Amino acid sequence: MRRREFLASTGGALAWGAPAAAVINAGRLRRSLEELSVFGRPAGGTFADGVSRVAFSDADVAGRRYVMGEMRKAQLDPRIDPAGNIFARRAGTENSLPPVLFGSHIDSVPQGGNFDGDVGSLAAIEVIRALNEAKITTRRPLEIVVWTSEEGVAFGLGTFGSRIASGELGSEVLTTELRQALSKIGGDGSRIGEARRAKGSFHAYLELHIEQGPRLERLGLRAGVVEGIVAIDRYDVAVHGMANHAGTTPMAERKDALLGAARFIIAAHEEIRREEGTQVGNIGEIQVTPGAPNVVPGEARLTLEMRDLSTAKLDRIIGRIRARPEAAGVEIKLRNRTEPALAAPHLQALIEKHAAAMGIKAPRMPSFAGHDAASMAQLGPMGMIFIPSIGGISHSPREFSRWEDCATGAMLLLACVVELAG
Repeated sequence: MRRREFLASTGGALAWGAPAAAVINAGRLRRSLEELSVFGRPAGGTFADGVSRVAFSDADVAGRRYVMGEMRKAQLDPRIDPAGNIFARRAGTENSLPPVLFGSHIDSVPQGGNFDGDVGSLAAIEVIRALNEAKITTRRPLEIVVWTSEEGVAFGLGTFGSRIASGELGSEVLTTELRQALSKIGGDGSRIGEARRAKGSFHAYLELHIEQGPRLERLGLRAGVVEGIVAIDRYDVAVHGMANHAGTTPMAERKDALLGAARFIIAAHEEIRREEGTQVGNIGEIQVTPGAPNVVPGEARLTLEMRDLSTAKLDRIIGRIRARPEAAGVEIKLRNRTEPALAAPHLQALIEKHAAAMGIKAPRMPSFAGHDAASMAQLGPMGMIFIPSIGGISHSPREFSRWEDCATGAMLLLACVVELAG
């Protein structure tokens, strides 16, 4: 995008009497993503081979060191809070005002990709560089963040750093091993309470992220506006039968729990799909007892998971599932519900406005994956920008987003950050 077009896309807000409009350097953003990909890359591999940069690993330590180096190049002074979150602040003309906070994470799943989290983290640094080069100072201070252990692979605590910051998690989760891991990345478990942020401690939180699904690419679109991060309901399901000898029990006399589970699974999927909308459901876990080839299954235990922005819709669906004949005698117990985290309406409108000014159609859409933004929504207004994932692939070395889409997302982030901060 040419500078004149980009300036027009922000309604002139980026100029402010400065000698030039702030513009994202797409080539530099790409180089930083490629350079970060080295940390956790398989031996002898290339960018296309993905990355294993699990939080607290040596690769994560090296990646964090690289990111902090890039922050310093952008004239920032990074600091690490007791939860291991990396923050860097750019002063505004009125530094007593709450900052605009934006960023993401850089840890990955094993054999993951080079875009999940990385795009939002490095685009945040690129926003600062663009403002520096244009000699633009915002009214509000800007604060960028790289959250600790978003994926939660190492200790099973997803979005760890942001949940510590929001107060969802506290010292009760800190095992000896986790305290040692925090120390390895510069955190301090003995001071973990100091990592908690107060409500209203930021003016707005923005996160740029890959969609991790196929919708934007299938529609031929370059960006999306996140309405919110969906609720997640998980149910423990138990189907009871009677274990018996598989060779001597006539077929008509069997009480096969696994067969009952199969019928329940089909019924659940039918009810999830019966209602219009984007809701999803899954049964991806099953245990059968006694679990022998020559014994009729006496019990089958399943995990049913459903996701949607509307908890009312999820309640309707589980109600219909319970009413099915296939659920008669089946125990269905709610294990836990993760409440939805809704994006602030004014931030959704802001992203839409700047996308339209850039000539980009950006539909509103839910996020079916969890993000650090969900924790930040508990403390203040939250907004998210999605860019397409090729083939809808994520958590895989094949994860890829077009470089031009990465730059577009970063420019959209820049425009929104500057309006919020100005």
